Amino acid sequence: MNTADLLADAYGRIQEAVHAAVADLTPDELSWRPDDGSNSVAWLVWHLARVQDDHVAGVAGREQLWTSDGWHDRFGLPFRPATIGYGQSAAQVAKVKVSDPGLLTGYYDAVHQATLDYVAGLTDGDLDEIVDDSWDPPVTLGVRLLSVVNDDLQHAGQAAYVRGLILRRR
Repeated sequence: MNTADLLADAYGRIQEAVHAAVADLTPDELSWRPDDGSNSVAWLVWHLARVQDDHVAGVAGREQLWTSDGWHDRFGLPFRPATIGYGQSAAQVAKVKVSDPGLLTGYYDAVHQATLDYVAGLTDGDLDEIVDDSWDPPVTLGVRLLSVVNDDLQHAGQAAYVRGLILRRR
């Protein structure tokens, strides 16, 4: 297994978890929160897709699909286009609603494909490239890509948990 294969496998696990979390939930269920301070499946999946889109686009040197492919307009959320969900208040989380579950998975799938396209050309040596020197130590490409995998899998697991609570309520 090479670097590109390993990263593709890791990101593929996120895609599987996203689809499993969203499958067969209604729009109301997707926006349901266990309490007013919790995240919904819709917010969790939107956020993890936004983080992946933002971070991978940054290292790939391309515009985010959120804006370049019109996802911002399709979602119609009341946030600036650059918003990825980090640091949002409970009131802002509550504003993430989708009328079609396919919107969430469609956006994630587009981000996933763009990610695969990017990582397909990476080699072991590429992973040591410094991509963010505002941290100490500076962040390498490998660390950035793995931090996205880690963050996204955690949020996908949280979405799966909320999904379980939803299914128990049915």
